[in-house]
Amino acid sequence: MITLIGKDIAKKGFEFVYLGPAKECEDCRFKSSCIDNLELNRKYVITDIKDNEQKCDIHSQNIVIPVEVELAEIDVLTTSKNIFEGSTFTYNAPECDEYCEFHDLCFPEGLIENDKCIVLKNQGKHKGECKKGLRLTNLTLGFVI
Repeated sequence: MITLIGKDIAKKGFEFVYLGPAKECEDCRFKSSCIDNLELNRKYVITDIKDNEQKCDIHSQNIVIPVEVELAEIDVLTTSKNIFEGSTFTYNAPECDEYCEFHDLCFPEGLIENDKCIVLKNQGKHKGECKKGLRLTNLTLGFVI
């Protein structure tokens, strides 16, 4: 999918989480090709960069360029059992009210409750100690669309 992004951050492999439009975007003539393609709170990765430039008042350098993006892979810690590379499952956040050094891996940006995911890589048991005593597995996920 195509979107527009600030020229200074338009690099292949750059990942970002779309957090919603700026107020100025609502009346922009590029809105449909810029933000209307993106889903709120999703993590994207730039896969290709186009040659065209447009003016944009909200980005640094006041320039955006078209880029191709796709949903990014996401690393997550999970308590799900019997998960192997290539298997699919529905993501459900763990029931945890602790905030610890692993919080961002248990509740990663870009992953939303009930997302259908595919395990791209099972990195095995997590080496860190969970404050709740949960046995966690470290996975890299993609999305089933």
